[in-house]
Amino acid sequence: MPRRLMLLDTASLYFRAFYGLPDTIRRTDGTPVNAVRGLLDMIARLITEYGATHLIACWDDDWRPQWRVDLIPTYKSHRVAELVWDAPDVEVVPDGLEAQLPMIRRVLELSGIAVVGASEHEADDVVGTYASHADLPVDVVTGDRDLFQIVNDDRQVRVIYTARGMRNLEVMTDAVVVGKYRVLPEQYADYATLRGDASDGLPGVAGIGEKTAASLLGQYGTLDNLLAAAADGGGGVSASVRSKLAAAADYLTVAPTVVKIVRDLKLPTLDEAGAQLHPVDGESRAELERLAVEWNLGGSVKRLLDALDRQ
Repeated sequence: MPRRLMLLDTASLYFRAFYGLPDTIRRTDGTPVNAVRGLLDMIARLITEYGATHLIACWDDDWRPQWRVDLIPTYKSHRVAELVWDAPDVEVVPDGLEAQLPMIRRVLELSGIAVVGASEHEADDVVGTYASHADLPVDVVTGDRDLFQIVNDDRQVRVIYTARGMRNLEVMTDAVVVGKYRVLPEQYADYATLRGDASDGLPGVAGIGEKTAASLLGQYGTLDNLLAAAADGGGGVSASVRSKLAAAADYLTVAPTVVKIVRDLKLPTLDEAGAQLHPVDGESRAELERLAVEWNLGGSVKRLLDALDRQ
């Protein structure tokens, strides 16, 4: 089997599983298990359908890094449940999902699936680092458009986009990104900076929407080139656009650092992380099968074990 790395934006998937399955699916003590079941079924399907031989569940060790907040205080601010002085802020997470996170970690551990996070960084940054340095083809699974910036046909990096549901997965390649947004993947961070993103608390440049952002980047290539042309006065940037960029100057100074995914974290190698998938046997398999019954995980554990048995 050709080697292929799959990187999961894990939080994106377990949130989708939680909201996609009824929380009436519970173990005997009343704790919901819908997110556990849904995530395991997603992983089983994904590794089978896309031929993954290596897998890393990328984790949000810090879902809202302070260095990003210092640059743009509104960054993800609408998702904060509690501000914490010397640790990551507490994210708004439904109680029913919060209770399942330890179960998710335990099942992934027993399945031999690597879980990797990085201090003061989001899962996106872990994804970006592995995808940028892997020596094998990469599939990134996410519902987050920010990760379109790492799509790269030359390096065989694709995004399996889940926003329309697991029955309507989109494989994002260079051509697909261009077709949907009229920008290249390497321009996507600049595009997102200009148009903003309410879901991440990024205001964007007032008066510049998706079409204008794409048109400007099509003409000038990069945000830096656009700003240089606007400052020049003779660079062909209209007076209206120059005015809008000038009004957003402070934001545009810091936003690219916030929006661009980090690609140079010091992370375990694939071998060190234990990324290669393999059948589960011995005590780990017995424990998984026991938990499948105890936690009312239905056939989800069996489907994952079957998928791993084919490795």
